[in-house]
Amino acid sequence: MFRGHRRKARLLFSATDILLLALAFQLAYGIRQHLGFHFVFYIEAPRVVLLLGWSMLVWVALGYWWEIYDRIDSALPRVILRDAFRQCLLGSALVVLFQYLLRMDLSRFFLAMFGGFTWVLLCLVRLNAPRLLGAFRGRFGVTHYVMVVGLGEPARRLGRELEEASGYGIRLIGFLSDRPGAPESAEVVLAARYPVHPLEELPQLLRRRVIDEIIFAVDSSRLEALEDVMLACDEEGVRTRVAVDFFPHVNSQVYLDRLGSSPLLTFSATPHDEIRLLVKRITDIVLAAAWLVLLFPFMLIVALLIRLTSPGPVIFRQERCGLNGRRFVFYKFRSMRENAEAMRASLQHLSTRRLALKIPNDPRLTKVGRWLRKFSIDELPQLWNVLKGDMSLVGPRPALPEEVEHYQRWQRRRLRMRPGLTCLWAVMGRDQVDFETWMKLDMQYIDNWSLALDWKIILKTIPQLLSGKGAA
Repeated sequence: MFRGHRRKARLLFSATDILLLALAFQLAYGIRQHLGFHFVFYIEAPRVVLLLGWSMLVWVALGYWWEIYDRIDSALPRVILRDAFRQCLLGSALVVLFQYLLRMDLSRFFLAMFGGFTWVLLCLVRLNAPRLLGAFRGRFGVTHYVMVVGLGEPARRLGRELEEASGYGIRLIGFLSDRPGAPESAEVVLAARYPVHPLEELPQLLRRRVIDEIIFAVDSSRLEALEDVMLACDEEGVRTRVAVDFFPHVNSQVYLDRLGSSPLLTFSATPHDEIRLLVKRITDIVLAAAWLVLLFPFMLIVALLIRLTSPGPVIFRQERCGLNGRRFVFYKFRSMRENAEAMRASLQHLSTRRLALKIPNDPRLTKVGRWLRKFSIDELPQLWNVLKGDMSLVGPRPALPEEVEHYQRWQRRRLRMRPGLTCLWAVMGRDQVDFETWMKLDMQYIDNWSLALDWKIILKTIPQLLSGKGAA
């Protein structure tokens, strides 16, 4: 479906969750009040507002976090039941924690009923989501009529996708031949049959039929010849779109930008939303500054241990590649002997990775250094790199320039994201992950990046580091 329809669906499902939570709360509260237990159960109005408001915030946040609202209308029943159970289980736990911190001392039976009723109601509504969407659209929305220009495979593929979006009020009503003269076929057969009209009929079609939108799915060489057709649509206020599949193997996101008055069709294979990237940067600054302040006494102790147990500087400095290949000085607590870099070439054959040097039980490590590496304490000075803007809290690890020189072309795309302290590889095995998997996980992170994903990785990294698992 179109992005706007997806946003509306998310909004509808989150609003439905809020209403169902209020209903479940009222049911649980009413039942608990009328049960003949030995003490009277009552919650003051301000506490009801606080507790219910927190519950709504938590449930909706979890729905967006796990992307539940994106798949409710198309998921299998077992997936719907599983998602609702996960959401209610964690949501209930957070509600219990919330009331405990505020010393509300609520009835455990009431809290259990609240979570249980919420799960039942969510399941009942979500299992009937397609029908509810149809009813909502019929009551509050209008059908959106679309025609496709083109008869080739791209146009047919687009037609099939429009058919799949019919549950959101989108109706494919026919095709237009992109060539002058009589079309080569009278209809296009997909799940249904659609008439094919000559391009010359478009002005008449716009007058006698309701057409909300026209999508051009034609070869790039035909766009110039169709300029007059697009202009006619523009003059009548009909929305037009162009299916950009001229480069079928390009997986970039495509969007229109402007430089002054010049429109630019932009292909981006990395995240490009400036607002979300700004939020990511602000989060980096706030958290890095806070952790530097909180961990400063601990870092002083680590620095003292390094100084007392081995000769050499406390901080190890090295040149690394940052965003788009920018060079910067990378900081770590020194975990190896003073001459470790000079020994690098002689130990290269022991590396378990083809490019990045990774040696199990590295003989260059000091006694304190092994402990620092196990729990990634040696990485703490990189919080300063994060504060400076060289790095982010989450992102592909910064590579050495000599490693980057040997990257395959597809691997160089990892340089298009600001490097980070942790990423997907850190929560999927750390040093046990082989080089190819490491690179693919970085690509997976870039392709699926979101602020929620960053927080998931941060929260999963903490127990991974505390356990010391996966460190070489």
